Amino acid sequence: MQIKHLALAAAVAATSLAAQAQTEIQWWHSMTAVNNEWVNDLAKQFNEGQKEYKVIPTFKGSYDESMTAAIAAFRSGNAPHVLQVFEVGTATMMASKGATVPVGKVMKDAGAAFDPSAYIPAVAAYYTDPNGQMLSFPFNSSTTIFYYNKDAFKKAGLNADKAPATWPEVFAAAKKLKASGHSCPMTLAWNGWTQLESFSAWHNVEFATEKNGLGPNGHKARMKINSPLHVRHIDNLSQAAKAGEFVYKGRGSAAQASFTSGECAMIQTSSGFYGDVAKNAKFAYGLAPLPYYPDVKGAPQNTVIGGASLWVMAGKKPAEYKGVAKFFEFLSDTKVQAASHQRTGYLPITMGAYELTDKSGFYAKHPGTDTAVNQMVRKVTDNSRGIRLGNYVQIRTIEDEELEQVWAGKKTAKEALDSIVSRGNELLARFERSYKK
Repeated sequence: MQIKHLALAAAVAATSLAAQAQTEIQWWHSMTAVNNEWVNDLAKQFNEGQKEYKVIPTFKGSYDESMTAAIAAFRSGNAPHVLQVFEVGTATMMASKGATVPVGKVMKDAGAAFDPSAYIPAVAAYYTDPNGQMLSFPFNSSTTIFYYNKDAFKKAGLNADKAPATWPEVFAAAKKLKASGHSCPMTLAWNGWTQLESFSAWHNVEFATEKNGLGPNGHKARMKINSPLHVRHIDNLSQAAKAGEFVYKGRGSAAQASFTSGECAMIQTSSGFYGDVAKNAKFAYGLAPLPYYPDVKGAPQNTVIGGASLWVMAGKKPAEYKGVAKFFEFLSDTKVQAASHQRTGYLPITMGAYELTDKSGFYAKHPGTDTAVNQMVRKVTDNSRGIRLGNYVQIRTIEDEELEQVWAGKKTAKEALDSIVSRGNELLARFERSYKK
């Protein structure tokens, strides 16, 4: 009996040692609901596929909260190995010298397979520095698209099989939905991203100087979103808000729940919202490109990147960086990429994943799920390549504050946009003063 106990103890000890031998990789993220399940499943799949490393995903709050927490943790020597950072934090992360290790270097040092040219150009370019080094790993890249409730459209006498293509058509549809008794014909998520950033790129108009911050002197960029077109658009939304045809539901992704519940009939938000809609909407829905103003020359152009990338934090051991590289190698696998794209609505990241998804018949079976890709792969201009500004997390808050004044009828569109530009430029000037090449 004693021998059995000794043998059992030895086995337990051996198992414990094997577990301890695993190199742990801490991954902080901001994914919620169905996308949180996706992140956990990715980590589980990687962990079960090999025994040397264990990725531990941890939800750390919203994108700006997790970024703040990681900076504080880095200063105290407790940063995670991998941090998910939303796209508007890119310029700030790039300027945080010594806090991160470029993903290109991590992959090269580990001898891991990594080909930046395999990625969709618009995605790869956004996370690459002027010297051609990829700084962070593209993960949940998205873009803004249009969702609508087909059942609500039918009830209002609208064509449920054809989404409104232009802004005049959207406003006309909102009026009909309101007349049919719909309490929330239209809402918007991520105000600044959808109605200022994506709107500018989609209409090929300047958002900020220095090629929207992506030029060689991007740290000197200043905002330009109080143009006549911007003012006209925000004023049109203001009039719709007064008529009850556009209902503001809060900042960030707050408005999304009102669409899946059936309360709001139209919404512009992330392509990464698709997984939630597919799982939770109890009505027929459609996915379509963003609306545009048909009288604007060159519109529609292309939309800009959203979502987030994975940054590797500095100060870790070589063995841990090797584990990070292995995990990124796993995430780069074409089958893994394609499955993630189909599950979430985020971009397929690589052309291989897009082609695999197309060949599988997924797009044909789920019409509209290729909208995000089609919007992103158009030829880009200096106005539509993307937006990468310093202190942009804080500027996004300013955009929300000012636009909320418009939706509440307390400011005109011009007053609010002028204020965004002046307040935003103060932060950009501060970033320029602190910028070190």
